[in-house]
Amino acid sequence: QVQLVESGGGMVQAGGSLRLSCAASRSIFTFNAMGWYRQAPGKQRESVASIRSGGRTDYADPVKGRFTISRENAKNTVFLQMNSLKPEDTAVYYCNANDLWGRSWSGQGTQVTVSS
Repeated sequence: QVQLVESGGGMVQAGGSLRLSCAASRSIFTFNAMGWYRQAPGKQRESVASIRSGGRTDYADPVKGRFTISRENAKNTVFLQMNSLKPEDTAVYYCNANDLWGRSWSGQGTQVTVSS
């Protein structure tokens, strides 16, 4: 069973920054892709950013230029650096991992709150 543990959420003022971390219980090279999605109250789940095993990254339009996804292979950890945060970024952020056989895992989430 794969475990993904998120950390780094919190409360910040608009324009501020946060860095989320997602620690995996096994080598992140065993995953085809890892990423972050978020869900705000009353809204649909939204993919935020992803990074493939080969290093390609993708971002949702609302966060392009503000968020950066990266990884530290030796620590089996994926990061999400969030800059220029806006109140509409407020949500629970979840880490997600997928493997080549279509299996998927998610963490328990970390709350990000951006005040205006």
